[in-house]
Amino acid sequence: MDSLDLSFRFEPSADAAEFSGYAVIWGERNSHGEIVERGAFTKTLAAHRSAGTKPVMFWSHNRDDIIGVWDEIREDEKGLLVRGRLLTEISRGREVHEMMKAGAVNGLSIGFRVPPGGEERRSGIRHLRQIDLVEISVVGLPSAGRARITSVRSSGRSTESAAAFIDACRKATCALVSKGK
Repeated sequence: MDSLDLSFRFEPSADAAEFSGYAVIWGERNSHGEIVERGAFTKTLAAHRSAGTKPVMFWSHNRDDIIGVWDEIREDEKGLLVRGRLLTEISRGREVHEMMKAGAVNGLSIGFRVPPGGEERRSGIRHLRQIDLVEISVVGLPSAGRARITSVRSSGRSTESAAAFIDACRKATCALVSKGK
């Protein structure tokens, strides 16, 4: 009889309460009648890098509720990709993390200014070509419907990767069982 010895080790990690998603999706019209165009954040992200700053992470645009820090903010082909981590040492950070893990909260929203010449109005829609990014909030109801958190990590494990791991274990078990017959 063939046998297979496996061992698993699970450890908490320093990356607990990390999450990622898209704060903006290019070309999506939000509830304020605005569309952010690709490249709108190029100057503001360069200015933040040059100054050694990052936009603030708020809970629902509340300036009194800083809940975490942004580790990465960049434009890609889809939109404004963000990766951050909640400060679980503070009560609001823990609360938001629990809501994220449960799927109760998964929205993102930006707070910004538009510099002169940074917008164009066409057919009643405000097209944003340049934005000074001030903050990115975790929210329950985002203005842009697809501005969402796409993965949440807890104790070093992504919710997406945990599901993939469980699925792989089931498939391996089925393969081993059918091989043994």
